[in-house]
Amino acid sequence: MILNILQLLIIILIIGFAFVIPIGKYLIKIFTDETDTVLERYTYRFLGINPEEQMTWQRYSQAIVISNLVFVLLFYATLRLQDILPFNPDKISPAPTADLAFNTAISFVTNTDWQSYGGETTLSYFNQMVMITCLMFTSSATGLAAGVAVIRGLSQNGVNNLGNFWVDLTRAIYRLFLPICFVLSLVYVWQGVPQTLAPAAIATTLEGATQTIARGPVASLESIKQIGTNGGGFFNVNSAHPFENPTALTNSLEIMSMLLIVPALTYTFGTMVRARRQGWIFFGVFTALFIGFLAIILPAEQIGNPLLTEVGADQTLSALQSGGNFEGKEVRFGIAQTSLFVTATTAATTGSVNAMHDSLTPMGGFAALSEMLLNVVFGGKGVGLITLIMYAAVTVFLVGLMVGRTPEFLSKKIEAKEVKLVSLALLAHPFTILIGIGLALVWPKALDSLNNPDAHGFTELLYAFTSVTANNGSAFGGLNANTPFYNSVLGIGILLGRFLAPVLPMLAVAGYLAVKPRVPKTTGTMSTNTVFFGVLLLASILIVGGLTFFPALALGPISEHFELASGKSF
Repeated sequence: MILNILQLLIIILIIGFAFVIPIGKYLIKIFTDETDTVLERYTYRFLGINPEEQMTWQRYSQAIVISNLVFVLLFYATLRLQDILPFNPDKISPAPTADLAFNTAISFVTNTDWQSYGGETTLSYFNQMVMITCLMFTSSATGLAAGVAVIRGLSQNGVNNLGNFWVDLTRAIYRLFLPICFVLSLVYVWQGVPQTLAPAAIATTLEGATQTIARGPVASLESIKQIGTNGGGFFNVNSAHPFENPTALTNSLEIMSMLLIVPALTYTFGTMVRARRQGWIFFGVFTALFIGFLAIILPAEQIGNPLLTEVGADQTLSALQSGGNFEGKEVRFGIAQTSLFVTATTAATTGSVNAMHDSLTPMGGFAALSEMLLNVVFGGKGVGLITLIMYAAVTVFLVGLMVGRTPEFLSKKIEAKEVKLVSLALLAHPFTILIGIGLALVWPKALDSLNNPDAHGFTELLYAFTSVTANNGSAFGGLNANTPFYNSVLGIGILLGRFLAPVLPMLAVAGYLAVKPRVPKTTGTMSTNTVFFGVLLLASILIVGGLTFFPALALGPISEHFELASGKSF
């Protein structure tokens, strides 16, 4: 049985990682092609875009912020006007409140997709299709464009040119996300995922009772949800719902979809900066972190709860039972696929869930939280690579301090201005999380939203603020976040997590490095495309990231672990 589980996980990972080179090459073609398609040219003309404009980092950042602001205002309006908009066959009413609309609009525009609501009971088909699904395309394309812009900046030599945001955004949608999602949607429909505008079905059960079965245009949302590392679900229980994730095949496809594009960016990076070995070192660091966290989650869930073993419960893995901690998991997926899904969704900042994360063992929850806190285990579209480059800059800076040399990365000197921006991006993440938790602990009645006391209740808070700041969006559960306080504070955390950690600071770093001339290598230059540097980078991520977040982890999942082991309450 153990061998079968390992074989399943290895097969899924091998298939997913087999696309690294072909997808990486395709991404290079998308973002370096000098010709536009007819559809792209008409889009530029309709929107009044000059595709020939070459943007500085300031102009590129401005375009990202302005476009996101416009999307937020449009989506907020459609949420508030839902009662008078079409495609609402189930007559879902009333429209979302002002604070919920604020939180939801910001969440989906920024690729976070945190949901303080149940999709099938809150949103009309219009908002599910025209706004939620469309924003999943634009938000993932925005993150990917930002990542490519940083790569361009690092590849330049004395030229302040990060490309054209509008061209990058349009090409990412038309050439990458739409074709893949169209094919994947057809596969999901084949597997039983609904794609319809018909209202909810009314069924009569065997007992004679009447049951309302929600449905809608699910397959189209489901495909971009995973491919774009978005995560927001059509239904409240997300990918644990049989209409979003009906079979073991769809579950495997969803896992591979989350890991399809982000790993390929390492090949794109290495090729575009003319340092392919550097790209493979980055891929190795990503993969080592991913496998390391999977090696924590899977055994923890398979071993189960030691307190249940003490009272006689059989949690062993055998031919007759899956054993382990099966609370909050779907029988059709089992512990192995659930553990891999948990690892993938928190690694790739997707946020979709096929199990209740609140029911994970303390170490399972610790690993999921740690992936989001570090935010560099593959990470989201473009943003994960940006964060890894940020840690690479930290690594060469620390090594430079040790040997008394100005740090260099890709033959560019990392000086005071870049280090300050990297520090801002690095510290904005924990600062936003801890300030948010602090407010929740002292705000009147904010703790009334918790369903659990002690360390587990603190973990619920920690998970929520970590999830939104990391632009992940998955929910631990056990926290009623649909209140004016949480909708507002979590919404602000989403904005800070998206733009200050690390997109805007790292675009600035890329812009400053782009105008710098390359310096010749000397005997004292530390090579960053070696396995040794990969080990240093991995250590920097774990040490710097771990020291930054350890106090919060010690109060939450680590305390839960010792509480579970000892049977005593903290």
